[in-house]
Amino acid sequence: MAKTNYNAEDIKIIEGLDAVRLRPGMYIGTTSVKGLHHILWEIVDNAVDEASNGFANRVEVKLYKDGSASVEDNGRGIPTDIHSKAGVSGVQVVFTQLHAGGKFDSENYNFSGGLHGVGASVTNALSEWLKVEVYKNTVYSMEFHSYLDEKSGKIKSGVPVAPLKDTKVKTKKKGTFVRFLPDKRVFETTQFSVETILKRLREIAFLNKGLEIDFYDENTDFHRVYKYEGGLINFVKYLNEGKTTLYDEPLYACTEKDGIMVEFAVQHTDAYVESIYSYVNNIPTGEGGMHETGFRSGVTRVLNDFARTKNILKDKDENLLGDDFKEGLTAILSIKMKNVQFEGQTKTKLGNPEARPAVEYVTVNELSALMNNKKLVKIFEIIINKALNAAKVRLAAKKAKEIARASKSIESQNLVGKLAACSGRKAELNELFIVEGDSAGGSAKQARMRQFQAILPLRGKPLNVEKKKLDHILQNTEIRTIISALGTGIASEFDLSGLKFHKVIILSDADQDGAHIKAILLTFFFRYMRELINAGHVYMGIPPLYKVYKGNVEEYAYDDKELKEKIEKVGKGYQIQRYKGLGEMDPGQLWETTMNPKTRTLMQVTIDDAAEADRLITVLMGDEVGERKKYIFEHADFNKEDTFAKIKR
Repeated sequence: MAKTNYNAEDIKIIEGLDAVRLRPGMYIGTTSVKGLHHILWEIVDNAVDEASNGFANRVEVKLYKDGSASVEDNGRGIPTDIHSKAGVSGVQVVFTQLHAGGKFDSENYNFSGGLHGVGASVTNALSEWLKVEVYKNTVYSMEFHSYLDEKSGKIKSGVPVAPLKDTKVKTKKKGTFVRFLPDKRVFETTQFSVETILKRLREIAFLNKGLEIDFYDENTDFHRVYKYEGGLINFVKYLNEGKTTLYDEPLYACTEKDGIMVEFAVQHTDAYVESIYSYVNNIPTGEGGMHETGFRSGVTRVLNDFARTKNILKDKDENLLGDDFKEGLTAILSIKMKNVQFEGQTKTKLGNPEARPAVEYVTVNELSALMNNKKLVKIFEIIINKALNAAKVRLAAKKAKEIARASKSIESQNLVGKLAACSGRKAELNELFIVEGDSAGGSAKQARMRQFQAILPLRGKPLNVEKKKLDHILQNTEIRTIISALGTGIASEFDLSGLKFHKVIILSDADQDGAHIKAILLTFFFRYMRELINAGHVYMGIPPLYKVYKGNVEEYAYDDKELKEKIEKVGKGYQIQRYKGLGEMDPGQLWETTMNPKTRTLMQVTIDDAAEADRLITVLMGDEVGERKKYIFEHADFNKEDTFAKIKR
């Protein structure tokens, strides 16, 4: 149990704040819009940690007209007393010392989603100014600012304006309020995305049952409150909107085992793919890990036992496989534990071995208890029947291994006339352009640098794989050629080590058909090759929309804003060519604008919120036309500059 009396002595100091401003990428990953939101998440995570440990039930996030943001919670408040070693207040230690916080042992926080004290100080270091108020009977306040030191010519970061001040103003409030202005000298943009913030806040509210999260944007007078008394149950229902569920209410359990709090909610749909998302201390674990392994093995074990108990599986029958139970499964797994160890390429894979047996034990025990509820027996019979149907597909004809072999055999099929291979054999240097249409494909083949660039023209639209069975997907010619070209296999047979190209670039026209092809391909990659996206191998090529020219002067514009700039640059007497498709460019133009690594613009496809991406794919690529229209009318704005982060390669 965490201590109620949280004092300055509980804060452990490891090192100072040097180098954050010098190398911000080491601490927040990037100085792009993603890094900008990272410094907000650090403060939000600290507030949510108070709630996760039972000391707060409300978090407020606010955006201001001056570009600043604030986070307030009603928790215990940052310690205001003097730290014996540092000789300053706990507030000053937290905001000026890297790796200083109360989360290095289990006395003050049972579970923590923050970066163990790094967050507050890094946010301070990368802000023009930061203000803190702590509410403990009276209001304590402190300010920090970053300024250019004229003597050294260097930026002094996060410097206290004055020591922590007890204002003597009485208050009934409790908790901490932090407001900061991101530094324009650090970030490429300092404009927060309301959509990005809302997605994360909604996710946090789902993961913390009963926590109220209040968001307000002063710029637009927009206000939103998230609070879910059902927690993960509400989360699963949200993900399954637009899908046909096989039973009304998700199955839910929450209990602790060996110091690990395990919580999950499960519901099945008539889909053919699974949607399982896991979290550790509110942090998404997109690459899974030990907790997911324990959950999957627990589900497989207990459902097989149920099938045998009910004589659905006979003695002569083999057990159903985990893959059989995956079909149509929507599940959220959330665990909270101490001393979290992340691994994997993106540090989103749980490595703690003790999590596996704990989660498996809880999964088996809690699902077994639910099975003993007579009102729920019918639900488990539905789940077993769903798995039996999946097993029949797997065992029919030459069974599931035939499908796996089919996907492997695709890789050796004759692609002459389709794929224009590159001569280089180093996959880390090679690029594959998946190009819309024969005309553009022919131009790309002439334009490319054949040593490292391969071209795969699409002769028609690939299959929309949403709600399609794997054997049906493998019959589509375009899908088969993509699988063959990449060399990784798909679904359970996917193996990233076989990838022949480290950049897979979707290149399509800037019109509705081109956008549809992008959506179809990204749906396929997300459903059956998600690791390809997670590992950062998928990109979208960005061809120009306009050519502005006069005489021998040619300038290319990629959007309407840039068009105005190019017109001014070329000057009077200019002419404009509007490109309707890639096929209108000659090979030289296509190379210079879209394929040359020195001059092109690529968008790297990333998954910041896999659960939300899953839901949007269901909405946009599924069968529910009404849901799709509703989303497009509410959200579609393809002129927004922050829709994707542009990356020059």
